[in-house]
This record gives sequence, structure tokens and C-alpha cells, in this order.
Amino acid sequence: MHVMHSMKAELKGASSISFQNHSLFNTAPHSSLTGALKGCLGSLDGACIEKLLLHCASALESNDVTLAQQVMWVLNNVASPTGDTNQRLTSWFLRALISRASRICPTALSFKGSSNNIQRRLMTVTELAGYVDLIPWHRFGFCASNNEIFKAILGFQRVHILDFSITHCMQWPTFIDALAKSPEGPPSLRITVPSFRPPVPPLVNVSTHEVGLRLANFAKFKDVPFEFNVIGNNLGPLLAPNNSELSNESTSFHVESLLSLLNPSVLNLRDDEALVINCQNWLRYLSDDRKGNQRCLSLRDAFLSLVKGLNPQIVVLVDEDCDLSSPSLTSRIATCFNHLWIPFDALETFLPKDSCQRTEFESDIGQKIENIIGYEGHHRIERLESGMQMCQRMKNAGYLSLPFCDETVMEVKGLLDEHASGWGMKREEGMLVLTWKGNSCVYATAWVPSETRDPIGFDATMA
Repeated sequence: MHVMHSMKAELKGASSISFQNHSLFNTAPHSSLTGALKGCLGSLDGACIEKLLLHCASALESNDVTLAQQVMWVLNNVASPTGDTNQRLTSWFLRALISRASRICPTALSFKGSSNNIQRRLMTVTELAGYVDLIPWHRFGFCASNNEIFKAILGFQRVHILDFSITHCMQWPTFIDALAKSPEGPPSLRITVPSFRPPVPPLVNVSTHEVGLRLANFAKFKDVPFEFNVIGNNLGPLLAPNNSELSNESTSFHVESLLSLLNPSVLNLRDDEALVINCQNWLRYLSDDRKGNQRCLSLRDAFLSLVKGLNPQIVVLVDEDCDLSSPSLTSRIATCFNHLWIPFDALETFLPKDSCQRTEFESDIGQKIENIIGYEGHHRIERLESGMQMCQRMKNAGYLSLPFCDETVMEVKGLLDEHASGWGMKREEGMLVLTWKGNSCVYATAWVPSETRDPIGFDATMA
């Protein structure tokens, strides 16, 4: 268990969450609740909070709304969006639990004063740059990937990157700058991105085409020949305003239509270019459910199969090192609590409690928590798998792992030296893993197809 800040449970006069049915709490505590509170009252540290969250999850899974509300009442007296690490994290888990419970008993409880929906904010590109620089959650993957990509494309005069990520091409200015410094002169660079985007933060107030124009201007300034393409323009971005639920049909249509575009003719692949596949925090949003019989591939496996058929020079995969694929709510809560404690704790080390940057960053994590805890079925789109699970998936799909070179390790260490002392890195089974106080956060991996083969058509891999 992580070492978390201890704290005292105190009743707050102006709580951010209220329960409309107070009569539920006028009776003696449920025996299960009494057991959950044993040894905790007066010293509600991270372990006790996790214990309460698990009791609440168990009650919700068994449809014991009364017990669930009693546990939420206790958590409500701990949670504070402006408190310490545990209090702030608890407030988001409580919000997610209330969101889930409201679908079981819609009139039992609600947030005070405003809609339950989290307001999504649109950042400027400048704000986005500050967002990814705040902690190395994203920059770690950028740095590790860029160095391995640079090594893989040496000797090529043309480079084509298929970029599947959620950070609006923030990875590429540093890469373009590195290309510009090549002793032999920079190769031409083509970046292709999908119009489809998972409906998750960070969100920006400019279009994908505008992002491409800004990259083109930067590349021109650096004297790097550059081209930017968007595939699937007819699909449009998959965005749900204010956390509204996306239909299963809408999500599947976008993803399947996008995968149908992953062929050499649509992508205009050229024999003399090095093809790079870059996946940053993206694969988790492709469904791993199989349609029809077990011989059919899931969307996630179909993507990897199609990509392999394109015969890329390198495939880089980066994501959070955490398994959130379990159908069990209690399992997801335990894993999620111990994983997402990390960014909350890291922000606590250098930002004041009333920092707007901190509040906004935590709000984006809170949206993730609400999806992981509050939803099931196709509405639960946050379906992370651990680095080890992803490595096994890649091997099963016919890829070979590329070990990270010492130069990449040194570059990543240099990046982490710019941040708080709690950040570190380890090598593990061919992966580079970002750590915070020894706890795994984000993994980076690099791969090549184990054999060259003809591109596979979409219809051949999906039912």
C-alpha cells in the first residue's frame, strides 16, 4: 500500500455534496459499515478510505443502496476538492460513486447547487503545452518514443508518422527540432492523424487542421520539409459534450470506419519512406470485446493486425501501467485508487491547494475516474491494460520487442531531472516504466513486425 498523508476526518459546514434523504442516517449504522469503520475513525488515512470505497462498491454491486449511502455519508465528511491529496482524490471517487448510485436510485442523492455533469474546458495550444509539462506523465512517453523513432529512421530521406494520440500533436515540435539538427540534413516528414478522437481530456479550442498548420509553420522555421494529413474527415470528431453518454453504435461506427482507412492506398504509403506508428494513450479506447464467435478479432486486435500489415519500420506504444479492464467494480476501485493517487500526490508536492492549474488537471483525472467507476458496458471507455498485458498482446499479434537504447535512457533521465525528486524510471521486460516514489505510472514500448506480409483487409479481420 502506498504511503499516503494521514488526515483527520472532520465535519464540513459547507459540503460540496449533500444527501437529500437524511433519514437513512438516523438509524443505527449497518453492521457491515461498522466493520468497515473499525480502526478507521479518527485516523482516516488512504488505507481506510480505500476500505470504505470498497465497501461502497460491494454494496452497489449487491444493490444495497442503504448501505452504499451510509458509506457515502462517511466519505462525504472526508472528501474535499481543496484539501490534501487523500481528500481531493476521495472527492472524485465519491462523485463517481454517486453518479453510479443515481442510476440505481435516481432520487436518493445528488450534488448540491449544479448539474452532475463535469464541465469540459477547451485549452489554448499554449495552455496545452503547460498542461503536458506540469508533470512528466505525457513527456516521458514523448521523450522515450521520439528517441527510438529517431534511431529507427536513420538513413531514410522520407519519414511518415501515423499518429494515434490524445495530446493534439504536442509530441512533434521536439522531434522536428531534432530532425533539423541532423548532420546530413533533415528528411522530409509527413504526419497523418485520424479525425476520430476519443472524447477525453485534454481538449483544445482549435481544429486538427489548425494544429497541423501550426506544426507546418514550425517545421518551415526549422527548414524541415513537412506535410500534414487528416484521414477520415467525413467521420468528424467523436466528442460528447459535458460527459453525455455516447451510443455504442456511434462509437463502433467511428472506430470501424477509421480502421477501414488503414490501408496503403488511403494512406498513400510510399516505398521509399520509413513508416512509423505512434500510439500514445490511445489503444485503451479501442474495444477488446469480440463480436460473434471467438475467432473474430476485437477492435483492439484488429488495429494491431492492420498496422502490422502496413509493414512499419517501428511501432511505439505508450500508456498508463495499470489494469482497469476488470468487470468487477471493487477490483477497479482498488486498482484505480492506488494508481490515480500518483498524479494527485505529485501535484501536491509543488502546487498550492488553491492552484487553478492543479484543480483543472485533477478535474481531467476526475473525468477518468467517473468513467471507470460510474459506468459499465460500452459507456465505460477507459479500459487500460498493464504494460505486461500489452506486451503479451503484441507478441500474440506477431510483433518483436525492441529494447530501448542507452541513449534513450539517458534522455529520459535528463527529462525527469527537471521534475520533482520523486520521479524515477526502471527497465522491465523490454519496457521503460515511469515511476513515482517507486510506483509504476506509465510504460513505453517499441516493436517491429516479426515478419513482412501483405496488408490485411478490414473485412478479413472483423466479423
